[in-house]
Amino acid sequence: MWNKKIKKTIYTLDIDNAYYKELTDLTYPYIKKYAHKIGADFHIISERKFPEYPVTYEKLQIYELSQEMENDWNIFIDCDTLIHPDMMDFTVHIPFDHVCHFGEDIASYRWKYDKYFLRDGRHIGSCTWFAIASSWCTEFWKPIDDMTLDEIEASIFPTRKERDAGITPLRLIEDYVVSRNIAKYGLKYISFDSILKNLGQDGQALIFHRYMMPVEEKVVRMKQQMRSWYLS
Repeated sequence: MWNKKIKKTIYTLDIDNAYYKELTDLTYPYIKKYAHKIGADFHIISERKFPEYPVTYEKLQIYELSQEMENDWNIFIDCDTLIHPDMMDFTVHIPFDHVCHFGEDIASYRWKYDKYFLRDGRHIGSCTWFAIASSWCTEFWKPIDDMTLDEIEASIFPTRKERDAGITPLRLIEDYVVSRNIAKYGLKYISFDSILKNLGQDGQALIFHRYMMPVEEKVVRMKQQMRSWYLS
């Protein structure tokens, strides 16, 4: 049993492999190196399975993919995320019965509560651009089956800064659904941020991700970050 290989997959979302190449040409090499470092497969979700939903909802394909692949660990990283080569394998720091993402928002700032949020009481607002769940916690990624799209939209309230950046409610659909799943299924939770702080590490020194930013500016900032990391 001790010789059994732990199966991990890193997923990203890039429908038709058509996301901005000026970004993915920078990020993919380092995500792939990270996958190699931690012994994970790399899988691009490139086909739509939920065409009636916003494209970011396609992250929730992981619910079925993870079970089909029989993974022990399922890791999602947005394709516009830059990973430092020294990034540790987070799966060795996460209890197997916990889910994890980089940090969390206060759920009541952004979501209208239902009985699951009220019962849970932890007020966890998910940020799914970098998230991990084990095979014990596949409900983390479970597509919603008890609300209509209109009901979901009416439950999401982007912050003022997000609205100013043009973020619409349904742009945050996957964060809402995953937040609700944590509450609905009572999933135990830990954040990357808390793990890094306990290790005396600064997360921003290991990961670069900005989502409320035009692509052109993001490319410039990412190249600046790479230079500060001596990667180019």
